[in-house]
Amino acid sequence: QVQLVETGGGLVQAGDSLKLSCAASEQPFSIYAVGWFRQAPGREREFVAAVSSTGNIYYADSVRGRFTISRDNAKNTVYLQMNSLKPENTAVYYCALTPYWKVKYYVLSNWDYWGQGTQVTVSS
Repeated sequence: QVQLVETGGGLVQAGDSLKLSCAASEQPFSIYAVGWFRQAPGREREFVAAVSSTGNIYYADSVRGRFTISRDNAKNTVYLQMNSLKPENTAVYYCALTPYWKVKYYVLSNWDYWGQGTQVTVSS
């Protein structure tokens, strides 16, 4: 059973930064694509960023230029560096894993494993 554990969430002020981590139990971690999604209260879960097994990176338009996804295969961990946070970035952030990269990486059903989420709250 693949386990994903997200950490690093918290309460910050607008303009601050946070770095989320997602540690995976599955090996070899390098063969998996990893994504970050978020779900704000009353809204559907949405795509934030993803990195393929080959290092290709994709971002949602709303976070491009402020968020950075990276992975450390030696540590079985993927990171999401979030800068210039805004109140509208408040959400539960989830990481997801799949060994089968799909063109429609932003579709939730194309991801096989999910973490439990970490809360990010940005105050104005």
